[in-house]
Amino acid sequence: MKKLFSSSNSIIMHSVLIIYTLICLFPVYLLVNNSFKSRKGIFKQPLSLPSEETFSLTGYLKMFSRIDFSIYFYNSAVITIVTLFLVLLFGAMAAWALSEYKFKGNTLLGLYLALGIMIPIKLGTVSILQLMNALGLVNTLTGLIIVYTAQSLPLAIWILTEFMKQLSKELKEAARCDGVNEYQLFFYIVLPLLRPPMATVGVFTMVPVWNDLWWPLILAPSNGKQTVILGMQQYIGQYVTNWNAIFASLSLALIPVLIFYLIFSKQLIRSITAGAVK
Repeated sequence: MKKLFSSSNSIIMHSVLIIYTLICLFPVYLLVNNSFKSRKGIFKQPLSLPSEETFSLTGYLKMFSRIDFSIYFYNSAVITIVTLFLVLLFGAMAAWALSEYKFKGNTLLGLYLALGIMIPIKLGTVSILQLMNALGLVNTLTGLIIVYTAQSLPLAIWILTEFMKQLSKELKEAARCDGVNEYQLFFYIVLPLLRPPMATVGVFTMVPVWNDLWWPLILAPSNGKQTVILGMQQYIGQYVTNWNAIFASLSLALIPVLIFYLIFSKQLIRSITAGAVK
């Protein structure tokens, strides 16, 4: 009876997971599938696979014919990679200080950083724009990197702090007894143990930064500094929208996110099962 109950639960659980996976993958299928169709095929047969009649590479040809698109891709890659590096580095250092060292105002500082998770940074758009303009950082990648780093740090610190509290005190004390200083302890012992939660932070940082439209539109609208998502807006017109180019651009924009997930999927799963995300 117990075996029957256990097997039925397993079947139900796997069925729910399969249905959820199909729901998540359906928009991706729709996007990639229609990127290889003509405009007529997109509207006439949006769910079917490309046929001899509907197959077309018009979207990709139009996209690659524009030299600007490679620049947009480069800008997005630079912004995302640098932001990811800064968030992981500063987030881990701040989390180490909050979890390891007890000082006056430790809890208050943690609560202050948590406000960054609850209060959207977009509420300060006007003030941030004025500050960036005063610093001469409008229409620069540096301005976007600073904003994205500030936007992502609170969540990164919260996740990494919770994980660091679970690290063995005996391991750290043994390292200190062996003459390891605090910098060596952090970079050579603690950081390697943080790979699973850092993969989680990486996903939570990369996806919003790569897919963001708001800040590039506000802070870097010039042609040479546009990102992929902002650059795709050129295909959306008031009267005519180039759906072929939009689907082709979005399909290519998915590639970096998929590559990042494939590389760090094992670490991400370890982080979730270890309880780093609560």
